[in-house]
Amino acid sequence: MENFVPTNETPKRVTRRSRSYAETVSNAQVMVTALKANAEAVAKRGINAAFVTALEENRATAITYNDEQEKLKADLKLKTEALNTKIKEITAQLAEARKVVKLAIPKAQWKEFGMDDKR
Repeated sequence: MENFVPTNETPKRVTRRSRSYAETVSNAQVMVTALKANAEAVAKRGINAAFVTALEENRATAITYNDEQEKLKADLKLKTEALNTKIKEITAQLAEARKVVKLAIPKAQWKEFGMDDKR
């Protein structure tokens, strides 16, 4: 038998993988269907029609929220692209303005234009 050499490493904890949105919504649908099919048996333990209805409504609301969120993400991407385009335009304009200022204005006045550059 080999000699055991203890280490100072702590054992790695096994963590549960969090469920994705799609898995949770799918599991909710499966649960609703099964609860409805076994309503009498689960009613004895406190799951009534109101609970099942609430679960069903929450699932539908979550789907609506997800759809809205995806639309907002798409809109955000478009706005980000537009912003990046404008920033590039501004950067080019600033570069052109700096060139003109360096040619037309004495170096002592560059600070007035926000320029600390050297020639």
